[in-house]
Amino acid sequence: MSQPNAALHQLGAREIAAQVRGKALSAAEVAQAMCARIERLNPRFNAFVAHDRAKVMAAAQAVDARLARGETLPLAGIPFSVKDNLWLADHAATFGSQLFAGHVAPRDSWSVARLRELGAVPLGVTACSEFACKGITNTLLHGRTLNPWDSTRTPGGSSGGAVAAVAAGLGPWALGTDAGGSTRRPAAHTGLVGFKCTLGAIPNPWGFEDPNHLLSVVGCIGREVEDVAFLFDSARGTDLRDPLCAPVGADMVSYPVAAPARPPRVAYSRDLGCGFAVDADAAAAVEAAVAKLAAAGWQVEEVDPPWPAGVTEYPLIPLQLAQMGRLYGARLATHRHLIDPDLVAQIEAGLTLPPAKIAEALMLRDQMVAAFSGFMEKYDLLLTQTAPVEAWPVDQVGPPVIGGKPAGPRGHAAFTPLFNGCGVPALSIPCGFGAHGLPLGMQLVGARYADARVLAAGLAAQRILGVDARCPVLAEV
Repeated sequence: MSQPNAALHQLGAREIAAQVRGKALSAAEVAQAMCARIERLNPRFNAFVAHDRAKVMAAAQAVDARLARGETLPLAGIPFSVKDNLWLADHAATFGSQLFAGHVAPRDSWSVARLRELGAVPLGVTACSEFACKGITNTLLHGRTLNPWDSTRTPGGSSGGAVAAVAAGLGPWALGTDAGGSTRRPAAHTGLVGFKCTLGAIPNPWGFEDPNHLLSVVGCIGREVEDVAFLFDSARGTDLRDPLCAPVGADMVSYPVAAPARPPRVAYSRDLGCGFAVDADAAAAVEAAVAKLAAAGWQVEEVDPPWPAGVTEYPLIPLQLAQMGRLYGARLATHRHLIDPDLVAQIEAGLTLPPAKIAEALMLRDQMVAAFSGFMEKYDLLLTQTAPVEAWPVDQVGPPVIGGKPAGPRGHAAFTPLFNGCGVPALSIPCGFGAHGLPLGMQLVGARYADARVLAAGLAAQRILGVDARCPVLAEV
């Protein structure tokens, strides 16, 4: 007996798949309910920038037909969304930029194709910041994406549409990307779980050319750690056409999630040893969460990673700027008016960047990998902030003050990009709420290829902390 359509948006991905495989629901029923909810709520939040009910229903009916033929589909009927810097075949793919207005994806991205193959149903394309290179999701092409917790606030970026969709119940899963925290920070700002895998664990061998090629991964977003582990385990794989991809071993299997064999050995760092500013409410939430984990038996030591000289806020930004200049510098003479002025500034900075600065950044990246790998030989996890602030007003690029000090445009993002440089897995889970009642996140970081360990610890931590961070909009029918 299927549940009423009004309740379908509240189900998790695993529950949807189980009910569709068990014939309690059809993939078409799920898709119909999701499409109706998107059509009703998306105008409030601007999460989706491309959604076609007919295409969604056709994909769902194809899943039902495959099940009727006896195929085994572990993701049967699970709805998911695709960030606008990935490709969903025959849908608009714009990278959040007017430069790509009218572009239609000629094929699915690798991860999208994998989820479809296993029976999941794509709902459409979600908003991202232009070129996925800004910490809010406001674009000249698609306008502002709003936080479902408070429509005067940003969901963050660059995966702002992805998290707005999942938080509001417009699908239980979202594919995002993360080159400096673009999955983890927006998840923290919307009460969700966001996972950045080990570099290359989810192949991405074709699509838009990424300005952050050596740092970026496909990100996994959901409301529960176990659902996110299910998404990652389904999407991971090996495709040697991706130069960053390495063969995936059995130790990467992350679902079903296995409980840690012993209490984790944990390093806890308040500011990552870099003096990063944190608002008092955000610091208190993470500190309280760490204390609760310690009380549950986790072995916690307060210690900072020993970074090489030169590591501070966004130390590898020259790599992004250089790529931005290479990709879009020639377009400034004729198309400057089509590009966000903040991105124009990045492009211009990249055009004037001395080659030595790029070489220094590449060498620093290697040093960061070595230093953090050595540090993690003693620990199972590093715990720290995901973001040092609650979500801020949607018309601001970033909060002007953090921790009582003037903040630059990337101050809100300081705690995440170092781990992209190291190529390691990092997970954000809800850990509490700030002074304005908005969600805050704690970040769990592991060694390279320890993705399964990070997810298992994240599930254990989510259960110990018991934070209910479901967005109020999820209760709307």
